[in-house]
Amino acid sequence: MSLLTRFIHWRERNLSERNFLLLLGLIVGAVASLAAFLLKSFIHILQEFVTGLAQSYSILYLILPPLGIFLTAMIVMYIVRDDISHGVTKILIALSQRKSRIKPHNMWSSLLSSAVTIGFGGSVGAESPIVLTGAAIGSNIGRLFKMDTKNLMLLVGCGAAAAIAGIFKAPIAGLIFVVEILLMDLTLNSVLPLLTASATAAIFSYLLSGPEPFFAFYQTQNYIPERIPYTILLGVVCGFMALFFSKVMFTLEKRFKKIDSYGKRFLIAALVLSSLIFLLPPLYGEGYATIEQLLSGRESEILKGSLFEGFGGSFWGLFLFLLFTTLLKVFASVATNSGGGCGGLFAPTLFVGGLTGFIFAFSLGNIPFISTSLPTENFTLMGMSGMMSAVMHAPLTGVFLIAELTGGYDLFLPLMLASLSAYATIRLFMPHSIYSLRLAEQGKLITHEKDKAVLTVMDPLSVLEKDFITVKPEMTLGDVVELIGSGKRNIFPVVDDNKKLRGLVLLDDIRNIMFRPELYQRFKVSKFMISPPATVVMPCSMEQIMKIFDKSKAWNLPVINEDGSYLGMFSKSRIFNTYREVLSNLSTGD
Repeated sequence: MSLLTRFIHWRERNLSERNFLLLLGLIVGAVASLAAFLLKSFIHILQEFVTGLAQSYSILYLILPPLGIFLTAMIVMYIVRDDISHGVTKILIALSQRKSRIKPHNMWSSLLSSAVTIGFGGSVGAESPIVLTGAAIGSNIGRLFKMDTKNLMLLVGCGAAAAIAGIFKAPIAGLIFVVEILLMDLTLNSVLPLLTASATAAIFSYLLSGPEPFFAFYQTQNYIPERIPYTILLGVVCGFMALFFSKVMFTLEKRFKKIDSYGKRFLIAALVLSSLIFLLPPLYGEGYATIEQLLSGRESEILKGSLFEGFGGSFWGLFLFLLFTTLLKVFASVATNSGGGCGGLFAPTLFVGGLTGFIFAFSLGNIPFISTSLPTENFTLMGMSGMMSAVMHAPLTGVFLIAELTGGYDLFLPLMLASLSAYATIRLFMPHSIYSLRLAEQGKLITHEKDKAVLTVMDPLSVLEKDFITVKPEMTLGDVVELIGSGKRNIFPVVDDNKKLRGLVLLDDIRNIMFRPELYQRFKVSKFMISPPATVVMPCSMEQIMKIFDKSKAWNLPVINEDGSYLGMFSKSRIFNTYREVLSNLSTGD
């Protein structure tokens, strides 16, 4: 017996499941925080190396980002050999379709790939990859200790929360992220491991990188009630900006996916990214340096080194430069990922939101017929909060993340107003977030509606029953009577020689003639079979299957392929039994 097996047996005898989950939450939090620190350190080392090279030859700023994308693509193709893009979406897929199991390589592959992409100047962020890394750490530690599906889901949440807390030093935002974006229902028993993981990750982050907040922010003006209408209006603007960001991203990604040749796709992406960086240098890298300039009142420095440096002293020069940078950030991000890079949307979202808030306040302060004085630093933060809330459909995450990122806790009210108005605006046009839209279209998204969540997790093939005895149309009543004695069902699907479903034979329909031997050779199955009340054509989601059951009022339905081939039967009783099992697994911590 191995040491691990002996420990598991000892734990089962001496340590309650609740206390063991707290211990695992602490371990997951520490490991995820260490992974976040390693990612930031690796990115910083690469950025210093790249910057050192580019100081002598500025043209390298245009060459190195595509080089980083290419190197990342080679790592993914020849070392990882698996798709690692869209980190948060992959977590949602694992929760809804894979019983919270995430592949072991995700504990390091996203970390390595995103570090190369961002370190060389790719226009994406490191947060989504580290969230996938943290979730993978939680999943695989849980699998190591043989945790069941319910607790495995909780540990995936612990890893994701710890990753956010570790990279941003934002423990509350990490917890809320799990609730809003990973859509987990929490009880007191389940929230304690999440809090443990998130707090542990934040503590380790402070020990490893110091107590300074992610962004240095010093509030120069107190928020006053007279600015409430402007704050709400900014939220609306962020909502429409998020709509533009999301729609353009989905459209461009689909266009890139249609290009079969990787070489051609890479060349197009490299050309787009290098051209945008050449025209708008703030699009190089994550963009956090630009946000720091806005928060510290050094916006005039943003134009340095660009073709528009000479216009830095004019309102229109800075306004147009920042506007184009804001609108084109999504093109740079999609080009980075679609060309083979690996990165997330947190940084682009914060970047676009910060610039949107600054442009809003800067414009209102300089347009002659309005000319109202608004603190651009405060509105930069509000824009970041509003944009994140709208893009990710997570208003609480937007509020707490920005407050914890900057230490700007005095701005809680305006952050809430901007977030809520931005979220309400985008909900009018997009019912799902940028992470969940792909899964929602496929019917694979877990939601906070418990019935839909259970049906989403259920695999239709797991409740498909294949033990129904089939009969052929040319068989006689006597043949069917012989089969009835050996079967345990009262329904017999009628299938022809090509395995196509032709109808059903119900025991109740032939009960009055099955004891009359003189009729055994006179009646053929084709004569007394009936058409099914409905059929289920696969592939089909469980939610659609239940709608067919409700509409047909049937208790059993035949299942066929798109070509009409018979596959088996669905029965309500089997589905209800599986439903109860899945519901128990989804009720984390009960």
